[in-house]
Amino acid sequence: MVGSAHAREPATHGLILAGGLARRMGGGDKALLRIGEKTILERAIATLAPQCAGLLINANGDLSRFSRFGLPVVSDDISGFAGPLAGILAGLDWLARNARAIEWMLSVPGDCPFLPGDLVARLHQERMASGLPLACAQSGEWRHPVVGLWPVSLRGDLREALQAGSRKIEAWTGSHGVALAQWPAEPIDPFFNVNTPEDAAAAERIAAQVV
Repeated sequence: MVGSAHAREPATHGLILAGGLARRMGGGDKALLRIGEKTILERAIATLAPQCAGLLINANGDLSRFSRFGLPVVSDDISGFAGPLAGILAGLDWLARNARAIEWMLSVPGDCPFLPGDLVARLHQERMASGLPLACAQSGEWRHPVVGLWPVSLRGDLREALQAGSRKIEAWTGSHGVALAQWPAEPIDPFFNVNTPEDAAAAERIAAQVV
């Protein structure tokens, strides 16, 4: 079950973005791909539940395909496929309606099987140390703008940006200021993401090593 957030950082709700088109995988839901004994989504839930005050899935289309996970599922309400920012906005709007005491949301993509167990804590630490309103993850030299912290207070600004046609996460976060939390990319990149069948095979090998 979903646990409570650590006392050291503000209560934070988790959002798993499962609304991508998965073109390079031939379509379908990357989050529902099985890596080892569990789907990527099950792995994300297991890792994030102890870190978050609650969890939420963002997806589009027939939402019943996620019903077995027992989590709320929200769809984009920005017309067209507006990418991850639309899913993030949907999550922030859901929080504003349903969990008003929570001021922070963590987002992660639904194609990362090996997320770190200190994700929420580390992102908040970097955000607070920097004095910036946003934070995202970096492993090695790669920045992961979708793995980030979002204050519910910025949802109005985000909606305006999306309605004006903005789609690039780093353009919007850069306009506010974003802190970077660093993780090593070796021996396993915690933000390894499955985009292709080759990635899925590599994830299977990694999962066999870390079990």
